[in-house]
Amino acid sequence: MGTAAKYKVILVDDEPIILRSLQAAIGWEELGLTVVGTARNGESALKLIGEHSPEMVISDIRMPGMDGIALMKEVLSGNPKRIFIVISGYGEFEYAREALRQGAFDYLLKPIDHEELTGMLQRAAAQLDARAENERLLHSVKALSVMARERMFSEWIEGNDRPLGHMQWMENSELEQDYVMAVVQLDRFLRLNEQWLPDEKRLWLFAVRNILEEWSLQHGALTVFPFHSGEWIVVFPAVGGTDHVRQGNDLILQIKKYAKLSCSVGISRVFKGIGQLSAAYRSATQALYQRFYSEREGVFAEREERPNEARPTDLKYPKQVESDLLESARTLDLQRMEAAFDDLKLYIERHAAAKETAERLLVEIAVVLYRQLEYANLLADWPLDGLLQALHEAENLQEAISLLRNAVARQMEESRRSQAKEDGRSLIEKAKLYIMNHYHKDLGIEEVAEVVDLSISHFCTLFKQVSGYTFLEYLTECRMEKAKYILKNTGVKVYQIASMVGYQDPKYFTQVFKKTTGRTPSEYREESSYPV
Repeated sequence: MGTAAKYKVILVDDEPIILRSLQAAIGWEELGLTVVGTARNGESALKLIGEHSPEMVISDIRMPGMDGIALMKEVLSGNPKRIFIVISGYGEFEYAREALRQGAFDYLLKPIDHEELTGMLQRAAAQLDARAENERLLHSVKALSVMARERMFSEWIEGNDRPLGHMQWMENSELEQDYVMAVVQLDRFLRLNEQWLPDEKRLWLFAVRNILEEWSLQHGALTVFPFHSGEWIVVFPAVGGTDHVRQGNDLILQIKKYAKLSCSVGISRVFKGIGQLSAAYRSATQALYQRFYSEREGVFAEREERPNEARPTDLKYPKQVESDLLESARTLDLQRMEAAFDDLKLYIERHAAAKETAERLLVEIAVVLYRQLEYANLLADWPLDGLLQALHEAENLQEAISLLRNAVARQMEESRRSQAKEDGRSLIEKAKLYIMNHYHKDLGIEEVAEVVDLSISHFCTLFKQVSGYTFLEYLTECRMEKAKYILKNTGVKVYQIASMVGYQDPKYFTQVFKKTTGRTPSEYREESSYPV
């Protein structure tokens, strides 16, 4: 049972019969090898090696043009780890010895002993296996070292200052100098997180990390690693004269250019010592609070605190703003509502509240307004949970205020339209009552429109919308119903009924009646069994 081919081999010899013999006589699959190409000279072999990047080359020494030794020098200069086996004749032993000096794995004399070559290939494959395992272990050790280092930093940032003990080997001394921490956050990460599939998310975060690592290497950063999802930490040495804001702006441009994502950067004050990592993180995230008051991404450095500056905990519930908003909702006063939201925005900005604090306040305002509209029976289709989620995902104060303002304005506009519709319905009911009382006259649309104080065109449109009839259809329907009642319950002559329901011409009345009912007035009376 053959093993899956792990390594690629290229055979080179100017004699086609030897190439065919090598391909046929060796159990390549059983050795975990596969022949990906053959060449009859050095130049062709180089081309194949460039195309297939084999782990092993088996080549004759004596060939026209580029010989085996020249080919080997070229091949091993590009990849010293590649296995190169040379084939030589009995009279070419000096060539074979030179090949070994130049780095050949082994040599084989012609005529080729296939068992000897098989043993040689087994040893070559074992060496390749050992190299691969060593590289895997080395990579694992490096990866574990990086992970351990990042975990150590993360624990100190989160305030876990347990003794470093045996972990001090991880270059603790690099943080004994002054440093500045930058916290990089992807904008709208909550929204992106919902849109991305799991594989897409891993790909994007991997891409951003690569960009950050390459950029950090170029700019002399002490360390860079992901912290929370959608957030990375970069630590710089605090060298005098370094413009960290400019560096942050350059970092934003790199992520936007290569990952097509928007991000913002918070820059801490200067700190020293690994024990200050937690304070540096708080400083950088405090700087990022300013992102909530900016309408676009940017770099935000922590501001010096002013003696009388209000802190986020000083933000009290704005009762007057709430009162103005509730009154504007009750009276459907859009202008007053706009002014109240402007006051709310200024109030939050003056107190420089953190995003979480401002969000809690806006959620309270949203719920209060929702209840007011619901209580006043002014609430249309308003999914409150959707609005609250949108407020949570808002990137800045302007976006959050606009979301809430627009949601309330939509409800107020809908309520206004509903009220206008109700007012229109009452006008049409008034018009219908007038028609019922005056159908027997020569009644025209101008007269009825004037009664309800509407233009003829507006009256026509509104009457159709509310009643489902045109004015003439409704008037005719009303007259026909009266005529049917008279025919069914009295012995009044047909020509007399015509004038009683508003028709001066009895023939025209008969035509309209038949068109409406499908029968003449006389036929209708007969079917109704009223004795004439």
